[in-house]
Amino acid sequence: MDIGTMWKNPRNSEALKMAVGSVTELALCVARGDLRNGFAVVTPPGHHASRSQTLDSIVFNSVAIAAKQLQEQLKVKKILIVDWDVHHGSGTESIFYTDPSVLYISLHRYDDGAFFNGTGDPSRVGCDVGRGYNVNVAWSGGLRPPMGDAEYLAAFRTVVMPIAHEFSPNVVLVSAGFDAAEGHPAALGGYRVSPKCFGWLTQKLMELAEGRVVLVLEGGYELVSLCDASQACVSALLGNEPEPLSEVELLRSPCANAVCSLEKVLHVQSLHWRSVRSMLNTVSLSYVKAERRVSAGSEAALVLSGLNMTVPHRRQLPNEPVEDDETHSTVSFTRRTFSFQSRS
Repeated sequence: MDIGTMWKNPRNSEALKMAVGSVTELALCVARGDLRNGFAVVTPPGHHASRSQTLDSIVFNSVAIAAKQLQEQLKVKKILIVDWDVHHGSGTESIFYTDPSVLYISLHRYDDGAFFNGTGDPSRVGCDVGRGYNVNVAWSGGLRPPMGDAEYLAAFRTVVMPIAHEFSPNVVLVSAGFDAAEGHPAALGGYRVSPKCFGWLTQKLMELAEGRVVLVLEGGYELVSLCDASQACVSALLGNEPEPLSEVELLRSPCANAVCSLEKVLHVQSLHWRSVRSMLNTVSLSYVKAERRVSAGSEAALVLSGLNMTVPHRRQLPNEPVEDDETHSTVSFTRRTFSFQSRS
């Protein structure tokens, strides 16, 4: 639809303004502490809109406008924007490309620039004082095979969460597009991320900013997966434990194309973030193997700590208790209980 034609219809223009206003008000309420978190179900998506460019019916970049209002009205110092829509948020990247107070992390299909509008190369890291505050997890390799839960778990484990924790945001905004969810045709993404996985990703982000997380609907065109993924995210925001992910996906290593894509991101971002410099050694591991390695490393550190405490002429401190190893039946993560979903 032509922008001029759309604005001539008062219903269209009113809906656009209402959408961006709703997102801004929700973000302000969460940042002030009036609400713990929230999910704005608005349309159309906005992450392609920049200061000077629109795309079809995308006129306002609601997430970017909300971030700017958080800065101006509440003086929020550090804002994290995570964009898991399968299309790159070129507008959001452009708006904050020189801003070190806003960390933008996008996970999107890229295919070496052949998918969608070709933006979102992993080498684009920001410029001037904003250098290092733009992170593009750019998936390449087409649909051979399609990216799924194992790949997105690996991205969050090796890139998103380490950098996010190091940045330590005051508020987290999520451009929550669900067109990477299973059920979308190749032209719209063709990936196979399960709705349950989006709930898990949401719960991980709630570790940040004391849980001040705001999700904003972006893309998502397959109604069943859109509804299921949204429900999983809302459930996580309410504090419920996410449903168990598929055992197959938890045990599966990320595909070779995903490993290559993540390695490119890590090589670039390791120049800016210390937290990801050791991740190249684990990027090809399945979620289960990676968690077991972390658990083994933690236990070894406790043992070494105990040995150091017994060195002569140093004060002896009581040893910390070590948790039992339960990796045969559960996968350990933030809350130490990640159960498998049995295969039928």
